[in-house]
Amino acid sequence: MWKEALIVGLGGGLGSISRFLSQKGVERFMDSSFPMGTFVVNVVGSLIIGIVYEMASRGNLLTPEARLFLAVGFCGGFTTFSSFAYNNLTLINERLWQFLFLNVGGSLFAGIVAVYLGIVLVRFIF
Repeated sequence: MWKEALIVGLGGGLGSISRFLSQKGVERFMDSSFPMGTFVVNVVGSLIIGIVYEMASRGNLLTPEARLFLAVGFCGGFTTFSSFAYNNLTLINERLWQFLFLNVGGSLFAGIVAVYLGIVLVRFIF
């Protein structure tokens, strides 16, 4: 169990650092009330987890340790549901309803589409 916990922790740390850098990079180019950095990170994380789970379902493309590292660790650290919730509360408090609905609906729709595209991508390649 400790080995798995360390694998998840290492992936989570790298995912968190990647999230921080990705969000800052996106926000550097997008000065808006819309939380584009969080939106992009959640969609990209959804794409990654779709790829990882489809590769894992193929049996021989990912080891159980690699799946833990990528899906539970990296994606868990990379995606930002708590930031998503906070961003939405901020949009509510600022009465930016159009951005609130765009963020909630867009994140849900784009996340589902990204997971599907990750699965399709793996199926196409392998």
